[in-house]
Amino acid sequence: MSTTTTTKATSKATTLAQLQALVMGLQKLLPNGSFTLASTVYTTAALVTALQGLIAALLAVDTAQAGAKAALVIWDAEDAKLGQLILALKRTLLTMYANAPDTLAVFGLKPRKARAPATAAQRAASAAKAAATREARGTTGSKQKLAITGNVTGVTITPIVAPAPAATPPAQPVTAQPASPPVAAPPAAAQPATPAPSGSPTGHGGQ
Repeated sequence: MSTTTTTKATSKATTLAQLQALVMGLQKLLPNGSFTLASTVYTTAALVTALQGLIAALLAVDTAQAGAKAALVIWDAEDAKLGQLILALKRTLLTMYANAPDTLAVFGLKPRKARAPATAAQRAASAAKAAATREARGTTGSKQKLAITGNVTGVTITPIVAPAPAATPPAQPVTAQPASPPVAAPPAAAQPATPAPSGSPTGHGGQ
């Protein structure tokens, strides 16, 4: 347990302020004091020296942490730039010297471990897990899919008859109308005879 009042919930800034206040209070109010603390006698000067050493250490932590944050930023940038390149280089070396573990050790690499073949128990467990997964998901294999057909019990055919063309009405026979008898013109009215004029015969008589 720290001799200061620092807890997880207390920031370094708060601790630093408390330590500085203790130093100021001792120097101002008890410059010649003497204290028995944990069965040891301390003068004010000794306590101030110890407290100032603690303050210096705390300030060094702040400085180091600030430097670490800056270093981490630089590291992240470089790793993002060269990380994939380094991985590609390692894969190339592992391929080149796959059968030369001593040579790989020079580069700080170990050969890839050969994948051990699955045992009969592992294969059975894998098959059982796959079957349980298919059952849970309702999926089927290719052969099972081919075995699935529609369940048709009968077929009803409904004939569709094209509508009959509209019947053309038969032509009506034309009945000849009898010719009207000629109408006789009414007889002309008889003209009365014009009487001859009376008088002497042509020529002059002796007068």
